[in-house]
Amino acid sequence: MSAAAKQFHEEEALKQFDRGSARRLLRYLKPYRRQIVPALLLTLLVNALGVVEPKFFQYAIDWYINPAIDQRAQLAGEQWGAVYAHVSRGLMLLGLAFLGVKLLQMLVSYLQAVLLQSVGQHVMYDLRSELYGKLQRQEVAYFDRNPVGRIMTRLTSDVDALNELFTSGVIEGLGDVVMVFAIIGFMAWMDWRLTLVALVTVPLLFAATTWFRKHARRGYDLVRTKLARINSFLQEHISGAQTVQIFNREAKSLRQFHEANDDYRRANVETIFYYAVFFPLVDFIGSLGIALIIWYGGYRVMQNTPAYEVLSIGALVAFIQYSQRLFQPIRDISDKYNVFQAALVASHRIFRTLDQPITVLTPDNPKKSGRARGRVEFRDVWFAYKGEDWVLKGVSFVAEPGETIALVGHTGSGKTTITNLLMRFYDVQRGQVLLDGVDVREWDLKSLRENFAVVLQDVFLFSGTVEGNIRLGRADITDERVRWAAGEVHADGFIGRLPEGFKSEVRERGAGLSVGQKQLISFARALAFDPALLILDEATSSIDTETEQLIQQAIERVLRDRTAIVVAHRLSTVQRADQILVLHHGELRERGTHQQLLARRDLYWRLYKLQYADDDSRGGGTLPEPPMRDSLQYGD
Repeated sequence: MSAAAKQFHEEEALKQFDRGSARRLLRYLKPYRRQIVPALLLTLLVNALGVVEPKFFQYAIDWYINPAIDQRAQLAGEQWGAVYAHVSRGLMLLGLAFLGVKLLQMLVSYLQAVLLQSVGQHVMYDLRSELYGKLQRQEVAYFDRNPVGRIMTRLTSDVDALNELFTSGVIEGLGDVVMVFAIIGFMAWMDWRLTLVALVTVPLLFAATTWFRKHARRGYDLVRTKLARINSFLQEHISGAQTVQIFNREAKSLRQFHEANDDYRRANVETIFYYAVFFPLVDFIGSLGIALIIWYGGYRVMQNTPAYEVLSIGALVAFIQYSQRLFQPIRDISDKYNVFQAALVASHRIFRTLDQPITVLTPDNPKKSGRARGRVEFRDVWFAYKGEDWVLKGVSFVAEPGETIALVGHTGSGKTTITNLLMRFYDVQRGQVLLDGVDVREWDLKSLRENFAVVLQDVFLFSGTVEGNIRLGRADITDERVRWAAGEVHADGFIGRLPEGFKSEVRERGAGLSVGQKQLISFARALAFDPALLILDEATSSIDTETEQLIQQAIERVLRDRTAIVVAHRLSTVQRADQILVLHHGELRERGTHQQLLARRDLYWRLYKLQYADDDSRGGGTLPEPPMRDSLQYGD
């Protein structure tokens, strides 16, 4: 395809996108038509009042000032005094009438602005709510593909870019169009010949506007892209500021930010160039039109012969003012193209987010809901996050209600993936994951996840109180249950030492609390929810030995009558599990109890020996070197 043909197709695609996005954006205004209709009428009234203003100057000149000048040389004494009094009274009345129109215009403009801003804020509220609701329902894979900074740009900058469109762009743009036609109508009614002269420059204006639209559209798309990159970078590096400082990465981080910031600056400068050329060009074209009016209109005023219709000086002054007012709404429409372009580019990104399909959904007729008994089964499960790069390969196992299943293996063996599939954060490509004998894809999704509580290695705490972080908004979890759960995991000790106990404020991400304290709160949160199944994903890896012993005691009491999936590298946390599954490169290589797997003297035995090589007493004595069946290495 040639470059010209490619450009043509791109422009046609942009036009199609612009029309589709514009229609879709207008649908957000539909619920507020009761406010929009009065706002539109007020806009038309403001413009109508603006159209009549030049007539005051025409009447003042033609009715009073010009006749008075002509009579001043002919009249004297009392006769001139009477004329002067008449002229003064007429000019005063015209001045008061003009002031009244301006006051009315100010009042109408105020009411219009209040209505439009109200509509705009309601539409922004609706858009943000719809976006956030869609993001809440998205599967975890979506957040794997999209950086947090980019998502934040959609919810903040992109939505804000639509604010001016809804508050002023649509209604005032329509008002400007009406204003243009109204002014042309007034001018034609006054003198059609002079109107044609004034409109000679309009084709030049349309040519400049076409050039501007062609280049500004691409510029705005590039600006929004670069802004999203900056937001993503800032979110990532501000969140990881401590890591940046620990590893002395400040200079490197600053250089990377300078690069992203410079790209954003260049994109803006490129867009500014077109505005810097376009708006002075529009002003020059407008001035050219006024110059033509002065030239031809002045000629008409001086001719004043039967071959020409009489054109008064007042009419010429009014015509000049109308010409200025004609180009002002045209300039405003062009200026609002800035708003429209920013809004259309932002809407494209917003609608792309809203239109992103959600693949993990509750089926139309779910087969299962409510509290689960806790039987978990994996049947020949194959799963890959991308393509056929399999993370799990033919994994099959069963966990009966009340059993504790431990998952062990090196990093990347698929342990956490198993828990993610069980809670249906992702769907398997092959095989089945069943809960109580029903495929998790046939469960009501909300009900499925209500059966689980999860304690992760990287604990996330929300801003709020300690009590609020345990309850997480569940009204059915009483204060007594919050305190009971904290006591069961021995979190009540350090919570009681906080300034306000359970009412103490938690800073962002739990700043000020130790890793162990945050994990204890996470344990209390899980127990307070009374789940049918409990998932512990490396939950004790960052806790000291004494705290771990206290938590183990609590876990033993709380896990009764619950199915538990425990993911751990530290084998001391899984020795009492009913069943231990050993994973390696996505395959289930061994299963059994702690003692059974040690007796096999294979993968689990080797992992156990590596962990306790420096402490023979904890492993029950020195373990002999087993025959090497393969070249497996843990920790890779």
